[in-house]
Order: sequence, then C-alpha cells, then structure tokens
Amino acid sequence: MITSPAWKDKRYAVLGLARSGRATVEALLASGADVLVWDDRTEAREPFAGRCAIGDPLEADLTGYGGVVVSPGVPLNTHPIKPHADSIGVPVIGDIELFAQARGDLPPHKVVGITGTNGKSTTTALVHHILKEAGMPTAMGGNIGLPILEQDPLPEGGVYVLELSSYQIDLTYSLDCDVAVLLNITPDHLDRYDGDFGKYAASKSRLLGMQTRGHNSIARFTDARVLGQFAEGSVASILEDVLQNRGIAPSEQADWPSLQGPHNRENAAAAIEVCDILGIAPEQVRSGLKSYPGLAHRMERVAEVSGVAYVNDSKGTNTAASAPALAAFENIHWIVGGLAKEPGLGECEAELGHVKAAYTIGKAGPDFAALLDGRVPVEQCETLDHAVASAAKNAAPGDTVLLSPACASFDQYADFEKRGDHFRALVERLA
Repeated sequence: MITSPAWKDKRYAVLGLARSGRATVEALLASGADVLVWDDRTEAREPFAGRCAIGDPLEADLTGYGGVVVSPGVPLNTHPIKPHADSIGVPVIGDIELFAQARGDLPPHKVVGITGTNGKSTTTALVHHILKEAGMPTAMGGNIGLPILEQDPLPEGGVYVLELSSYQIDLTYSLDCDVAVLLNITPDHLDRYDGDFGKYAASKSRLLGMQTRGHNSIARFTDARVLGQFAEGSVASILEDVLQNRGIAPSEQADWPSLQGPHNRENAAAAIEVCDILGIAPEQVRSGLKSYPGLAHRMERVAEVSGVAYVNDSKGTNTAASAPALAAFENIHWIVGGLAKEPGLGECEAELGHVKAAYTIGKAGPDFAALLDGRVPVEQCETLDHAVASAAKNAAPGDTVLLSPACASFDQYADFEKRGDHFRALVERLA
C-alpha cells in the first residue's frame, strides 16, 4: 500500500467505509495516524473495532484534525459534514488528496489524470495498457480499478494513471498532474452542483488549474474556449489536432478492434498524446491501440449468436454516452431506458438512422417509447429479460443487439455493472 510520513501522529476522520474508505483507513494506520471511522452500516465498522476510534464525525470535536476523508459518493452540496468541518477549519478531502500528499515520499514518478463527462474509463485503461505493453511501470486507479492507496508504490520512472470524476476532483487541492486530460464536458450529475452546469464545468477544469508550470494539459478546443485559459505556464495540447500532429491517419482506427466509433477516435487521440508526452515510441503506441482489449460494459462485444452481435454498453448512462455507441454500429436493435438523467433523446437523436428497432425498459421506458414512436419501431418491454428475448426474436444475421440504456440503472439494478452482467447472462442463455 501507499503510506506517507506526512500523516504520522496526525488525526483523521474517515466517513464511508466502502472499498476506497477501507483502503484509506489502512494506509493511514500503517503511516502512524490516529483514525476516527464511521459508516452507517454496522458491518462496515466492525473490522475496525479495537484498531480505530469509532464515531460519527458530525458528533465529534474535529479540532486539530488533519482532515475529514469522505467517499466521493458523499454529496458535498447537501451533506452536513462540509459545513461542520468548515466551521472548525478542517479540510474535507478524498483519497486522491492523500495520494497527492504522499507523492513527495514515493520514488520519482509521473501522474496522468484523466477526466471528462464521457470516455474517461476507456482512455484511462487505454493509456495504462499502452504503457504496460511498452514495458513502463504503471498503475491504474482513481475511479477505476483498485483504490490508489491500496496499491504498491511504483519503482522509479513509473506512471500512475488516474481516472478522476468531478466528485474526486472536488476533494483534492494539491494534485499536480504531470499530464492532465479533459476529454469533454456535457451536462451530467447536475444534482450535485445545484443544477448549475457552470459549477460542474468548473469542477472538471480544476484538474487543469492545479497544474504547475511546465506540466502538460490536453483538452478539446471547444471545451478550452468554454473554460478559459489553462493553468499559467502549462503546455497545452488541443485534442482535435493530435492525429495529424502525431502522424496517425484516421483510417488506422480500423485496426483497433476495441476502439470503434467516432468517440473512440477522440479517446485514442487523447491516449496517443499522453503517451507521446511520456516518450513512448509511435510503433509501441500503435501496437497498444491494436491489442487493447476494451472495458467491460463499454461497447463490450458479448457474443455472436446466429449471426447477430450482442453488445453490452451498460456504462452508457446518459444520452451523450450512448450516442457514440449508436454511431458505431448499423442495423441496431436498441435496448434503452432506466432512470433518466435528462429529458429527451439528446445526442442520440442524430444517430437514429442506425436504429432498426427499439426496446424500452425501466422507469423512463414509456417516455423513450413516446419519443421514438413513428421514427423507429418500438416495443415497451419494461424488463431487460423481455427486451433481450424480443430483440433476439426480431434480429436478423448482420444486426446488432445493443444495450446502451442512456440512463442510470438504479430503478432496477444496484449499478450499471449489475445491469450489464444481467445482459451478459441473458445472452449466454441464447448461445
């Protein structure tokens, strides 16, 4: 695990004991910190009995604490922990901020931070894959994979590749990335930002603003204009220019089987620029693009049954995320619906020419059915079981059955992974 002498003999409160919270507690204890822990679930607190003080930080005197470490899932705009800690002058931070504080005691390394509304998981995993294939020591963490504090420190010359949500960026104040990537910004999670897109965009752009002179920033030209200038003295790259500047033709995308579609061209461009900045040779980058296996639940080709492809894009949890998946295939039997994040079809509307039929599920199913009626054949299925069965019955060889719900999953599933796993299990029964 990653530890730091900076935490020794200091007091911290940790609110939320899911995986990153548990990793945080272990790293703090191993560093010699005194830790107060709390989770509403009794079973989550039990492993720390006798090792930590246990109590709700809202009821504790936090005077002199080094910080309150909260899960990214804690809504800072509504949860009382933020005003409580602010009243005492104690910072509310996350595990990414602790990692930033530990960097000075780690072997010399670089950090790549990747954020954006859509594409950050794919881009993070792709950068990590290319670096690993090129023989560079690398670790992947943040909003993907293992909690960063749970991982072993990299040897000298290693690269930490971090996927960073806006929630995680809100909880760090000193993460100075050697390379920071802002892929895109579209409205999402606005409930956490009081319905204000400007606040959400400002949160994302803080990743660039924390950089110091000489470090590299990568963003789309359109987003850079919205956000204003990069951090003073940073070296800016414009995402739209990468392929041309790095000598990679757009036609080469045909050789990247897990990176199809216009959105993945942008994700690949970001990864190409990161790896170029880090000194990876062009042929090693090309090799990594070709061998990248893709992510589960993100345009994941599950199976081909009777000539019909079945694709799991359960991670498409808003219309902007689902539109690229619709653009990447033809003759689509589209399974759509769940808990809608915004009204309307959004960016999916422009891709309806790829849709042969639609099958609606979940709470937003009737709304999507009404929006699609008269434009594509629609069947209101309510459940994923019914939708997969109907799509399999109607699809012809050469068609694609695509689960890309354009909605959150919480009306019917614990998370998008459970929804995608259910889709995969249903498809396996067809084979």
